[in-house]
Amino acid sequence: MIIKKFTAKTETEALALAKKELGDGVVTMSTKKVKQKGFFSFFKGKLVEVTVALEDDKEQPIDKAKQEIRDAASIIEAANRVVAEKKAKKEMADSISTPAAGGAAEVKLDNTESIEKKLDNLQSLLESQFAREKKVLAASGGSEGENDKTANDTSVANEDKSATTQESSEREKFFELLKETMEENEVDKQIISQIMDDVLGSTKENTPFDYILAGIYQKLILKFGTSDGITPAEKGPKTVFFVGPTGVGKTTTIAKIASNYSIDKKKKVALLTTDTYRIAASEQLHTYANILEVSFRVVYTEEEFEKALDDFKLYDYIFVDTAGHSHTNEEQMKKMASFVETAKKNVEYQVFLVLSTTTKYKDLKAIAASYKKYTEYQLIFTKLDETDSYGNLLNVRLNIDTPIAYVTYGQNVPDDIESFNAQKTVKHILGGK
Repeated sequence: MIIKKFTAKTETEALALAKKELGDGVVTMSTKKVKQKGFFSFFKGKLVEVTVALEDDKEQPIDKAKQEIRDAASIIEAANRVVAEKKAKKEMADSISTPAAGGAAEVKLDNTESIEKKLDNLQSLLESQFAREKKVLAASGGSEGENDKTANDTSVANEDKSATTQESSEREKFFELLKETMEENEVDKQIISQIMDDVLGSTKENTPFDYILAGIYQKLILKFGTSDGITPAEKGPKTVFFVGPTGVGKTTTIAKIASNYSIDKKKKVALLTTDTYRIAASEQLHTYANILEVSFRVVYTEEEFEKALDDFKLYDYIFVDTAGHSHTNEEQMKKMASFVETAKKNVEYQVFLVLSTTTKYKDLKAIAASYKKYTEYQLIFTKLDETDSYGNLLNVRLNIDTPIAYVTYGQNVPDDIESFNAQKTVKHILGGK
């Protein structure tokens, strides 16, 4: 097995370079954008790096091939981490002081240490924005002489009334900022209203804002709930189906999970595909199977599928890639369901619906509802690296009442996948990075 990377301005050009060097038999394993190198790279656009594989009589050892993929991913991850840390430090420095309106004096932010502890070290944009607005408002409230004169001329009753009014105004601004932050993360407006009504109804007027924020944080985590992910069968192999629309990354997701179970967990794994519509999809999965040294088979009918289940009855896991198609295509939906029914009669099974985080919420709802008609499932969200808005994860989770098991954030195999982390996702939705 030959595995090489080719870089060009576009994916098409990179693939052309691969075919020119290795021939037309290459199979694309992953595609990603990379920064150009050199002193003037800042001013240049990104390039596209394509990783391809080719069957060869003189195969590389599997460990070496996988290590090359891991090494490349590690280098990129390290570079991204350095950039992210520098950006975070700059943002933190910028937020510590900001000039008051009409003057050069610095305005210090409130200490957010207690909030960070309550929210598991959440560096929340929401908190810093609100603290900044509060301090700027206080700093621009007028001169000392005017303030002293106002204080001397105002009765205690009016002071109390003014303080109450100010607290009420700050409370309104706090909740408005919360609402705007969730809207920016594309949380559905109806869900936001429910959350805000719940919080307003369960907190007193003088409740500190950090306690309110901590309460919302906990409520959202509870709404996400937990998922067991893929679980072992009590007897025989566990058959796991991956279903969903075209282009969401099912095949790559299967390869990542299969790698984890076959290499890290030392389980006996077989890969099946029922996707007989796209030859490239079955070839790609076959390539992954060769790299991982696991069994692979293409099945066309329910009878062939049943035979495969029997042939692999001594295995631990059978991962099944299904054809991607429109959720409105009843014929293909029924075909998918027929394979699930065949498994139901013979083995223990699970179904995972793979969805892209970048898909519009309206479409996600329709897709999720369509699959619910045919089978129960857990969710896998892909392409978290292609969006800054995580609201759709909460939207779909609450809309269909189905747990999220895994998320993916890149095309690197076997990496760029993890079990769903509700805390991390809620921090992002509330403005923390």
